[in-house]
Amino acid sequence: MEPFVVVVLLLVLAAEFVNGWTDAPNSIATVVSTRVLSPAQALVMASVLNAVGAMSGTAVAATIGKGIVRPEAVTVATVGAAMIAIVVWSTLAWYYGMPTSESHALVAGLSGAGLATAGPGVLLWDGWSKVLVGLLFSTFLGFLGGLALTLAIYWLFHQHRPGTVRRLFGRLQILSAAFMAFSHGSNDGQKFIGAFTLTLVLGGVLPEFQVPLWVIGLCAATMGLGTAVGGWRIVKTMGLRVTKLDPVHGFAAETAAASAIELASRLGIPLSTTHTINTSIMGVGATRRLSAVRWGVGREIVTAWILTFPVCGLLAWAIAHLLALVH
Repeated sequence: MEPFVVVVLLLVLAAEFVNGWTDAPNSIATVVSTRVLSPAQALVMASVLNAVGAMSGTAVAATIGKGIVRPEAVTVATVGAAMIAIVVWSTLAWYYGMPTSESHALVAGLSGAGLATAGPGVLLWDGWSKVLVGLLFSTFLGFLGGLALTLAIYWLFHQHRPGTVRRLFGRLQILSAAFMAFSHGSNDGQKFIGAFTLTLVLGGVLPEFQVPLWVIGLCAATMGLGTAVGGWRIVKTMGLRVTKLDPVHGFAAETAAASAIELASRLGIPLSTTHTINTSIMGVGATRRLSAVRWGVGREIVTAWILTFPVCGLLAWAIAHLLALVH
């Protein structure tokens, strides 16, 4: 294996590590903020189920590895440029406690670097159409799912005592958090697995795009380590700043978001888990009153999402040009 290929594989793992500290905390933010689980307990659960979820299929990995840019038109340096852009942008967002979308960053980074390498013809509509469908999934299914599920719970349990409901959903939220962690692995966990495998193919290590089991294990472990190192900042933003959450709200938000993510994963649609759980939390908060949601925090988060596409795309484009000069 050439040294440059090894360097790019390490960059993919670095991006997966950053994914762990900026994106994976979304799967445990609500269960920590409602104090159903301690941060340590939630972290162990998230790490294990993220890995299990990542091993549950490869449809999303294939979309990232083969559907966003033409594999035959790009190089190992193209992937390297995309990974550097992701690490730079996501680290800045993490510093300010903003939960960015690694899905959007990865797609934008690969596209920007691909455009620098091979021009507009490098982009594939098949994968991009799935990305656009993922935006709809995460925005509307997240918000409306959280809203509808919370209203349904209120209707079913309106005659029960608040203390009884709180205890019941305190237990149920452990299951919904586990579902959220699994679904995060099944979608987000696969994305950098796809980039890692693409690098192995471009570097001549693999003859065709087929995800080895050791790649899944390595990427899943790296993401878990990233969550352990830096996840608390994002947990605070997601679980404490957007709206006040009780166990019933945490259960509704996680269940709605995880259901949308899992459906997308089975269809090979890469969507933003950050986007999905955020909109779901907003939907849950809106069932009480619109003022219960701190829309100012929501605007900051949306701004970070909007900026991700152009910033990562331009960064990757510039880095790809730079690498072409030195490599």
